[in-house]
Amino acid sequence: MVLIPLRDENPSSITPLVNWGIIASCIAVFLWQMYNGENQYVSIIYKYGFVPKNLLDTSFSYTLITSMFLHGGLLHLGGNMLYLYIFGDNIEDMCGHANYLAFYPVCGILASLAFYLSDPASNVPAIGASGAISGVLGAYVLLFPRARILTAVPMGPFIRVIHIPAFIMIGFWFIYQFLLAFLALETGVAYWAHIGGFVTGLALGKVFARRRRIHPLYTR
Repeated sequence: MVLIPLRDENPSSITPLVNWGIIASCIAVFLWQMYNGENQYVSIIYKYGFVPKNLLDTSFSYTLITSMFLHGGLLHLGGNMLYLYIFGDNIEDMCGHANYLAFYPVCGILASLAFYLSDPASNVPAIGASGAISGVLGAYVLLFPRARILTAVPMGPFIRVIHIPAFIMIGFWFIYQFLLAFLALETGVAYWAHIGGFVTGLALGKVFARRRRIHPLYTR
């Protein structure tokens, strides 16, 4: 079962310029990928995606950053940007623009390193913002565990929309990633990158947060 977040009841006190900039950049890069045609699309993935086998080759070190802005399709992009839009603004609010601009790529880089440790000899490129976004989720559940998330829950042929505390919704997401990583299913998803990013967010969320904010919702 997949839980789909629709929005959170956790208003931000600042304009999330960095978060919007990251979303806009990912969309722009995806359009560039599509514009170049199928042959160039594959070439772009291998040139700018993160290939574990190439980690120790310094000439490919830039892929630790560029891979975060590439996506494998519209659904991949849309799902990642939905999560980043819902949860990223509050982390930027807590960190401030500059700290968030540092926090996001740190999570993405350590997520890629976790993926590398899972299969150092792999020559399959990993792309997508999900490693960094997993770090955002880790920080969110750390800083706002009881924030209510409006969530679509598939129930057979029906979908029910309910409010779920962040620690349940994101906790379910993490357990799902963890189980699939250990099952080692060939789904084309870098689950260990998600786990690495999430753990990084949990570990560094309060380090990068420059202030503390308690929403009145949490005192009920």
